[in-house]
Amino acid sequence: MKRLIAGVVLGVGLTAMAHGAGDPAAGEQNAAVCAGCHGQDGAKPIMGTYPKLSGLGEKYLYNQLVDIKSGDRAIPEMTGLLTAMSDQDLQNLAAYYNSKDMVVGQANPDLVEAGQALYRGGNMASGVPACAGCHNPKGIGNEPAGYPALGGQTAEYLAKQLKAYRAGERAVGSNAAIMMDVASKLTDAEIEAVASYASGLN
Repeated sequence: MKRLIAGVVLGVGLTAMAHGAGDPAAGEQNAAVCAGCHGQDGAKPIMGTYPKLSGLGEKYLYNQLVDIKSGDRAIPEMTGLLTAMSDQDLQNLAAYYNSKDMVVGQANPDLVEAGQALYRGGNMASGVPACAGCHNPKGIGNEPAGYPALGGQTAEYLAKQLKAYRAGERAVGSNAAIMMDVASKLTDAEIEAVASYASGLN
Protein backbone atom coordinates (compact mmCIF):
# COMPACT_ATOMS: atom_id res chain seq x y z
CA MET A 1 0.00 0.00 0.00
CA LYS A 2 2.85 2.36 0.86
CA ARG A 3 4.38 1.72 -2.55
CA LEU A 4 1.07 2.48 -4.23
CA ILE A 5 0.71 5.77 -2.35
CA ALA A 6 4.32 6.69 -3.08
CA GLY A 7 3.75 5.93 -6.75
CA VAL A 8 0.66 8.12 -6.89
CA VAL A 9 2.42 10.98 -5.10
CA LEU A 10 5.40 10.70 -7.45
CA GLY A 11 3.13 10.57 -10.49
CA VAL A 12 1.20 13.65 -9.40
CA GLY A 13 4.46 15.47 -8.67
CA LEU A 14 5.89 14.65 -12.09
CA THR A 15 2.66 15.74 -13.76
CA ALA A 16 2.78 19.06 -11.94
CA MET A 17 6.40 19.55 -12.99
CA ALA A 18 5.55 18.72 -16.60
CA HIS A 19 2.86 21.37 -16.69
CA GLY A 20 5.00 24.00 -15.00
CA ALA A 21 4.42 25.95 -11.83
CA GLY A 22 3.07 29.15 -13.33
CA ASP A 23 -0.45 30.53 -13.66
CA PRO A 24 -1.01 32.07 -17.13
CA ALA A 25 -3.97 34.17 -15.96
CA ALA A 26 -1.93 35.68 -13.15
CA GLY A 27 0.99 36.19 -15.53
CA GLU A 28 -1.13 38.26 -17.89
CA GLN A 29 -1.45 40.93 -15.19
CA ASN A 30 2.30 41.56 -15.27
CA ALA A 31 2.68 41.26 -19.03
CA ALA A 32 1.62 44.81 -19.89
CA VAL A 33 5.13 46.14 -19.23
CA CYS A 34 6.54 43.61 -21.71
CA ALA A 35 4.18 44.51 -24.58
CA GLY A 36 6.02 47.76 -25.34
CA CYS A 37 8.94 45.80 -26.83
CA HIS A 38 7.67 42.27 -27.37
CA GLY A 39 4.22 43.13 -28.69
CA GLN A 40 0.77 41.95 -27.72
CA ASP A 41 0.93 38.36 -26.40
CA GLY A 42 4.68 38.42 -27.03
CA ALA A 43 4.16 37.44 -30.66
CA LYS A 44 5.11 40.60 -32.56
CA PRO A 45 8.12 42.48 -31.19
CA ILE A 46 8.59 46.06 -32.31
CA MET A 47 12.07 45.24 -33.70
CA GLY A 48 13.43 42.05 -35.24
CA THR A 49 16.32 42.02 -32.78
CA TYR A 50 13.82 41.63 -29.89
CA PRO A 51 12.59 38.07 -29.34
CA LYS A 52 9.11 36.71 -29.72
CA LEU A 53 8.14 35.27 -26.33
CA SER A 54 5.03 33.33 -27.30
CA GLY A 55 5.24 29.56 -27.08
CA LEU A 56 8.99 29.41 -26.34
CA GLY A 57 8.64 26.96 -23.47
CA GLU A 58 7.75 27.75 -19.88
CA LYS A 59 10.94 26.36 -18.33
CA TYR A 60 13.16 28.22 -20.78
CA LEU A 61 11.28 31.51 -20.32
CA TYR A 62 11.34 31.22 -16.53
CA ASN A 63 15.09 30.51 -16.48
CA GLN A 64 15.77 33.52 -18.72
CA LEU A 65 13.64 35.79 -16.53
CA VAL A 66 15.51 34.62 -13.42
CA ASP A 67 18.88 35.27 -15.08
CA ILE A 68 17.79 38.69 -16.31
CA LYS A 69 16.38 39.72 -12.93
CA SER A 70 19.57 38.64 -11.13
CA GLY A 71 21.72 40.52 -13.64
CA ASP A 72 23.50 37.35 -14.73
CA ARG A 73 22.12 37.91 -18.23
CA ALA A 74 22.52 41.60 -18.90
CA ILE A 75 19.87 43.13 -21.14
CA PRO A 76 20.04 46.93 -20.80
CA GLU A 77 16.50 47.44 -22.14
CA MET A 78 15.12 45.32 -19.30
CA THR A 79 17.04 46.94 -16.45
CA GLY A 80 14.74 47.26 -13.43
CA LEU A 81 11.64 45.86 -15.14
CA LEU A 82 11.67 42.62 -13.16
CA THR A 83 13.07 43.94 -9.88
CA ALA A 84 9.74 44.06 -8.03
CA MET A 85 8.55 40.69 -9.31
CA SER A 86 8.63 37.64 -7.05
CA ASP A 87 9.75 34.22 -8.18
CA GLN A 88 6.09 33.24 -8.53
CA ASP A 89 5.49 36.34 -10.66
CA LEU A 90 8.26 35.19 -12.99
CA GLN A 91 6.79 31.68 -13.17
CA ASN A 92 3.37 33.14 -13.96
CA LEU A 93 4.81 35.40 -16.64
CA ALA A 94 6.62 32.46 -18.25
CA ALA A 95 3.42 30.40 -18.16
CA TYR A 96 1.43 33.24 -19.74
CA TYR A 97 3.77 33.71 -22.68
CA ASN A 98 4.18 29.99 -23.19
CA SER A 99 0.39 29.67 -23.47
CA LYS A 100 0.34 31.98 -26.49
CA ASP A 101 0.80 30.84 -30.07
CA MET A 102 3.95 31.63 -31.98
CA VAL A 103 3.34 33.64 -35.14
CA VAL A 104 5.55 32.11 -37.83
CA GLY A 105 7.40 34.38 -40.22
CA GLN A 106 8.62 33.90 -43.77
CA ALA A 107 12.08 32.51 -44.37
CA ASN A 108 14.24 33.97 -47.13
CA PRO A 109 13.65 31.59 -50.08
CA ASP A 110 17.28 31.96 -51.14
CA LEU A 111 18.48 30.61 -47.79
CA VAL A 112 15.99 27.80 -47.20
CA GLU A 113 18.07 25.01 -48.73
CA ALA A 114 21.24 25.86 -46.81
CA GLY A 115 19.33 26.60 -43.61
CA GLN A 116 17.33 23.40 -43.78
CA ALA A 117 20.45 21.30 -44.36
CA LEU A 118 22.14 22.80 -41.31
CA TYR A 119 19.05 22.71 -39.07
CA ARG A 120 18.22 19.08 -39.88
CA GLY A 121 21.64 17.59 -40.56
CA GLY A 122 24.26 19.90 -39.08
CA ASN A 123 27.69 20.20 -40.68
CA MET A 124 29.74 17.03 -40.24
CA ALA A 125 32.86 18.63 -41.67
CA SER A 126 33.02 21.34 -38.99
CA GLY A 127 31.41 19.31 -36.19
CA VAL A 128 28.16 21.28 -35.99
CA PRO A 129 25.30 19.09 -34.73
CA ALA A 130 21.80 19.32 -36.18
CA CYS A 131 19.69 21.96 -34.44
CA ALA A 132 16.76 19.56 -34.68
CA GLY A 133 18.45 17.24 -32.19
CA CYS A 134 17.71 19.60 -29.29
CA HIS A 135 15.12 21.99 -30.69
CA ASN A 136 12.94 19.36 -32.42
CA PRO A 137 12.58 18.80 -36.19
CA LYS A 138 9.44 20.97 -36.10
CA GLY A 139 11.18 23.71 -34.14
CA ILE A 140 8.96 23.29 -31.08
CA GLY A 141 11.84 22.90 -28.63
CA ASN A 142 12.14 20.47 -25.74
CA GLU A 143 10.24 21.68 -22.67
CA PRO A 144 11.60 19.17 -20.08
CA ALA A 145 15.18 19.98 -21.07
CA GLY A 146 14.51 23.71 -21.21
CA TYR A 147 15.47 24.00 -24.89
CA PRO A 148 13.43 26.80 -26.48
CA ALA A 149 11.21 26.58 -29.51
CA LEU A 150 12.95 28.17 -32.50
CA GLY A 151 10.24 27.83 -35.14
CA GLY A 152 8.82 31.26 -35.91
CA GLN A 153 11.38 33.26 -33.92
CA THR A 154 12.65 36.34 -35.73
CA ALA A 155 15.71 35.66 -37.90
CA GLU A 156 17.40 38.82 -36.67
CA TYR A 157 17.09 37.78 -33.03
CA LEU A 158 18.30 34.24 -33.68
CA ALA A 159 21.31 35.49 -35.62
CA LYS A 160 22.12 38.02 -32.89
CA GLN A 161 22.03 35.31 -30.20
CA LEU A 162 24.12 32.83 -32.19
CA LYS A 163 26.76 35.52 -32.68
CA ALA A 164 26.60 36.37 -28.97
CA TYR A 165 27.15 32.72 -28.08
CA ARG A 166 30.01 32.53 -30.59
CA ALA A 167 31.68 35.59 -29.10
CA GLY A 168 31.23 34.31 -25.54
CA GLU A 169 28.95 37.25 -24.73
CA ARG A 170 26.04 35.01 -23.77
CA ALA A 171 27.60 32.58 -21.34
CA VAL A 172 24.89 32.26 -18.69
CA GLY A 173 22.41 29.43 -18.27
CA SER A 174 22.42 25.65 -18.04
CA ASN A 175 22.63 25.22 -21.83
CA ALA A 176 24.99 28.09 -22.58
CA ALA A 177 28.11 25.89 -22.81
CA ILE A 178 26.44 23.71 -25.43
CA MET A 179 25.38 26.70 -27.50
CA MET A 180 28.74 28.42 -27.22
CA ASP A 181 30.44 25.28 -28.53
CA VAL A 182 27.98 24.93 -31.42
CA ALA A 183 28.08 28.61 -32.36
CA SER A 184 31.89 28.68 -32.28
CA LYS A 185 31.86 26.41 -35.33
CA LEU A 186 29.32 28.41 -37.36
CA THR A 187 30.24 30.87 -40.09
CA ASP A 188 28.33 34.12 -40.60
CA ALA A 189 26.72 32.64 -43.70
CA GLU A 190 25.59 29.54 -41.78
CA ILE A 191 24.16 31.67 -38.99
CA GLU A 192 22.21 33.78 -41.48
CA ALA A 193 20.87 30.71 -43.27
CA VAL A 194 19.83 28.68 -40.23
CA ALA A 195 18.30 31.71 -38.49
CA SER A 196 16.24 32.49 -41.57
CA TYR A 197 15.14 28.86 -41.94
CA ALA A 198 14.07 28.62 -38.29
CA SER A 199 12.05 31.83 -38.56
CA GLY A 200 9.78 30.17 -41.10
CA LEU A 201 9.70 26.73 -39.50
CA ASN A 202 6.36 25.41 -38.26
